Amino acid sequence: MKQAEDFLIFKLAERQQAGNYRALKSESGLADFCSNDYLGFARSEALKQSIAAETANHPLSLNGSAGSRLLYGNIQYAEELEKQIADWHESEAGLLFNSGYDANLGLISSLAQRGDTLILDDLVHASIIDGARLSYANRYSFKHNNPESLENKLKLAKGNCYVIIESVYSMDGDTPPLHEIVALTEKYNAALIVDEAHAVGLYPKGLVHNLNLQQRVFARVVTFGKALGSHGAAVLGSNNLRNYLINFARPFIYTTAAPFHQLAAVKMAYGLLETSADNMRELRNNICLFKDKIKPGKDFTLIESNSAIQCILLGSNQLARQAANQLQINGLDVRAILSPTVATGTERIRICLHSFNTENELTLLADTLKNLAQVHA
Repeated sequence: MKQAEDFLIFKLAERQQAGNYRALKSESGLADFCSNDYLGFARSEALKQSIAAETANHPLSLNGSAGSRLLYGNIQYAEELEKQIADWHESEAGLLFNSGYDANLGLISSLAQRGDTLILDDLVHASIIDGARLSYANRYSFKHNNPESLENKLKLAKGNCYVIIESVYSMDGDTPPLHEIVALTEKYNAALIVDEAHAVGLYPKGLVHNLNLQQRVFARVVTFGKALGSHGAAVLGSNNLRNYLINFARPFIYTTAAPFHQLAAVKMAYGLLETSADNMRELRNNICLFKDKIKPGKDFTLIESNSAIQCILLGSNQLARQAANQLQINGLDVRAILSPTVATGTERIRICLHSFNTENELTLLADTLKNLAQVHA
C-alpha cells in the first residue's frame, strides 16, 4: 500500500509544480460570472416552487429509484418526460441519462464498432473523447470548425462514420459552421452527432433546431444542468436509436435510474423554458452589453463568440490564475481555465454571462478587465 500512496504523493506534487493543481472551491457569494446557469433557473424560486408542487402531486413517488431502468427503476413518468423532451426539440424519440457525461459516453462507445470511423472536432468535450476511446473504431480529429479539414478526414473513413461536434463549444463559446458540416456529412454518408449542452437556453431548442437542421442530424445530446438549472441529459434521435441505446449503452444499462425528484425538476424546467422569452432576451442583451463594453485586440485576446461563454486568452497558467484572483478580489466570480483542460499556451479566464447579471456588474467586470490589461501591457 505504501508504494501506491507514494505514487499519489508524487503525481500530486508534480501537478502542483506545473501550476495546474485542482482543488474544490465552495460558493463564494461573489457576482456570478462562472456558472452555467445562463437563464437563472438554478436559483429560480418559481422553479423551486413548481418542483415542490409536482412532487406533492405524486405522494407515492419514491425517494430513490431503487434500481436501473431495466430492472426496478423505470416509471411511466420517465417515459412520458422523454416523449415531452423529444417533442419540444422536434425529435422522434429521446432517452434519459444521468448526466451529459454519461450520455456522450454511452452514445459514442456503443455506436462505433471495430472497423467504423469516428471523426471529432479538435475541441470537443472530454466526455466525447472518452466515449471515443472506449470504442474500437478508428478515430480521427479535424481542425476546430474547419470544414476543409473535416472533408479530408471523411475521405479516409471506413465502415459506419460518425462525426461529432458541439453546437456551442464549452471552453471557447464559439459555434461551428453547421450548414457546411451537415452538407459534408450527407455528401459522405456520415452520421452527425451534435452536443447541444451550452446551446439550449441561448437558443430555446438548441442551435440545430434554430437553423432548422433537426431532421438532418443523426443524434443530439441535450443536458439539463446548464440553462435548465437541474441535472441529467437526454439523447435525441430516432426510435431505433433509442431502442439501440437501451440494449447496448452501458452507462444506461448498468446504473441506477434518476430519482423522481430529478425527473420532476427537469419536467418543470422545460415548462419554465416555454415561458422564459424575457430571460433569453436579457441573456442576449447582456452578451451584447459585455461585448460593447470591452475592446479586444489592443488590450487582450478575446475568442470570437456570440454565446454566453466569453474567454480571454492569457497564455499561461500563472497569468490566468493571477487574472482570476484579481477579478475575485473585486467581487467577480471568474475562474481560470488551465492546461491540461485546455491546450498549453491557450490558458484563459472563462467568463459566463447570465440573464440575471446587472449592468453595474457588467461595468465592473469590463473596468476590471481593462485595468488588468494595462497592468500586463
